[in-house]
This record gives sequence, structure tokens and C-alpha cells, in this order.
Amino acid sequence: MNHVKIIGTGSAAPDKVLSNNDLETLVETSDDWITARTGIKERRIADENTASSDLGYEASVKALESANIDASEIDGIIVGTITPDFLFPSTACLLQSKLGARGVLAFDISAGCSGFLYALHVGYGMITGGTADKLLIVGAETLSRVVDYEDRSTCILFGDGAGATVISRSDEPGILSSIMNSDGKDWQLLYQPGGGSRIPATEESIRNKEHFLKMEGKDVFKVAVKSMENATVEVIKDANLDPSDIDLLIPHQANYRIIEAIRKRLDMPEEKVFCNLDRYGNTSSASVPIALDEAIKIGKAKKGDTVLFAAFGAGFTWGASIVKL
Repeated sequence: MNHVKIIGTGSAAPDKVLSNNDLETLVETSDDWITARTGIKERRIADENTASSDLGYEASVKALESANIDASEIDGIIVGTITPDFLFPSTACLLQSKLGARGVLAFDISAGCSGFLYALHVGYGMITGGTADKLLIVGAETLSRVVDYEDRSTCILFGDGAGATVISRSDEPGILSSIMNSDGKDWQLLYQPGGGSRIPATEESIRNKEHFLKMEGKDVFKVAVKSMENATVEVIKDANLDPSDIDLLIPHQANYRIIEAIRKRLDMPEEKVFCNLDRYGNTSSASVPIALDEAIKIGKAKKGDTVLFAAFGAGFTWGASIVKL
């Protein structure tokens, strides 16, 4: 039978740590205030010479090593990112060059924080459809480039990092179910106004800080909770499982309150939920693959475990996947 399995994982994060105490010197906030409302204690920040492809490369090398394969063996690269090195070419093409992979297909997916799950979903379809055997799926972000460190409502949330997986055709069950959704009517609640064809870079757009991320946090929170809860329930049903069959939930690391809401909806014990939000903040499309790699490394996720991923991002986009490791 034609299955798709994750055979390798890797992650990367910058060395520089920006703590809540550090943020107290930049904006009017406090460690207690940030921790109570988000669960975040610190986040990683890339230096001026590090871009998303650099972090993605480091994570990809580790994932390929974990899978015990060479870059020449993959049939394509799909990168989820909203902070590409350039508007074009794609970050995936840059990775193809850095890795020395064959001239295979390479493209980016812009689905906000759902980017990695969207990329995994597309890769799953390519392999089950017979157009690929092995794919590199990456989430890579340098959100510090688009965060306004004078806006305390957003600068406390985001960090930089990358995570990667290698997925392969397999005789054993792997990805059991994958469901993605979107609703664009409220796109303006979370977006970056400047930099595209609507508002190109000008002296005025830069002066007006239109190249920074803008978010209506309370409104986004409400939609995120409902959408991620519904997606997890739907994907579990689609896989013909019960919540009790899930060994580990790895949600998008955006806010501890969102994670808690999903856990309670599924009536899942705390020990079945993986959270590294306190150390990385929200790394958008990189958050799920970073968390997966860490969970595997510390033995929280093991071969044979059934793992549930869930994410919500700009667009709005959201989705969930169930994977047997």
C-alpha cells in the first residue's frame, strides 16, 4: 500500500536570545505580563547576516542526516515561509542550491503559521499521487525582520528559527490524515501591508512602518482557537481515531492559552501536549517542525507514536495532520 512516512527531522535556531527582561528595555512591558498572557519567556533572534534560507539549510542538513540519505536522493523541496530571503526566487530554490540537490522541483508556500502543515499536505499528495518518492519539507522564518520593536502587542510574540522533515514513500502507515482550510474574509487582521504590489517600498511606506507585521491580537485569538479546535476534531474523525488514541499533540506554538483550549477540547492530559513556546516564541511555519524535532530528540515522541499536528496562520489558514512516526 502507498503510505507516506516522516523518516528524518532537523531544526535550527539563532544563538542570540531575546528574553522578556530584554524587551522591558525596549517597550513598556514586563516579564510577568508577557508570561501570564502568552507563556513566552524568550525567543531567538537572527543576526544581520542570517536569513531564512540559512536557518532552513541548517535544519535541512540535520533532517537529511537523520533520514540517512543524501540531498541527491530527494525529489523536491517545499518551504513554508512568510519571511523569504527575497520576493523571488523562492527560498526553496536557494535551499536546492545550498544543499547541492539535483535540479528537482522547489517552491515556497505562503500560508502564514500554517505553512509547514500546508507544505506537508502538498508533499503527501505528491507522493501518494506517484510524482515523488522523497521530499524535503521545511518551515523557515526570520520574523524579527518584520516585527516592530516599538509595538509591544507584537514584538513580544515572535522569534526566528527553522525546522525540516524528510518524507518518503513507505510500506508502513505514516501520515494517517491531513486536512487544510482557509477563510480570507478577515485577512486584514494579520498581515504585512508593505513590500508587495499593493504597497511597494517608498519613503512614505517605510516612514509609516508599513513593512512591519500588523495584527489585531484579540480578534485573531478568537478565530485561532475555534479553527484549530475544529480542525483537530475533524482530522481525528477522518483518521477513524479517538482523542485517546493520540500519543502526543504538537500544536503551533503561538500562545499558551490557545494550546490549553485545544487540549481541553480534546480532553487530553497535559503530559500528552508538547510545548516549547516558552523558549522560542511564535516562529510561524517553523514552530511545528522545531517542536517535532525536539520532541523526538528528548524521547517525548517515539517510533510508533501517533502524533497530532495543528496550526493556524495568516490568511486565515489552518489545518491539522495525524502522523504515525
